[in-house]
Amino acid sequence: MRAIDTNVIVRYLTGDDPRQAAKARAVVDAGGVFVGTTVLLETEWVLRSVYSHTPTDAADALCAFCGLPGVTLESPVLVAGALARVKKGMDFADALHLGTAANCETMLTFDRRFIRTARGDAVRVAEP
Repeated sequence: MRAIDTNVIVRYLTGDDPRQAAKARAVVDAGGVFVGTTVLLETEWVLRSVYSHTPTDAADALCAFCGLPGVTLESPVLVAGALARVKKGMDFADALHLGTAANCETMLTFDRRFIRTARGDAVRVAEP
């Protein structure tokens, strides 16, 4: 198994550099690739910041990528939950943070948007 970095996923998804995109496609399509959660976090950020994807479009692209047969995720349940939360309006990083706190009763933050978008989640999000 080979681990891939953010730039390989971005080239695969965007095709913005044809030469690198072809190499990325060959690697991913061959299968046996591992993707760390932090790589997905950075990929989502790049898709939004550099390529102007909406959060939902970035989540859809990541869902499709993560569902490819040769892709193995570090934390598939965590990522699936986070991507589902994004589709309900939560920031991807916040969604990952909340997913890692699944065994906690409350997550404390000063981020009011995070608190608002987490309403109804299994883990309560509140101000300290």
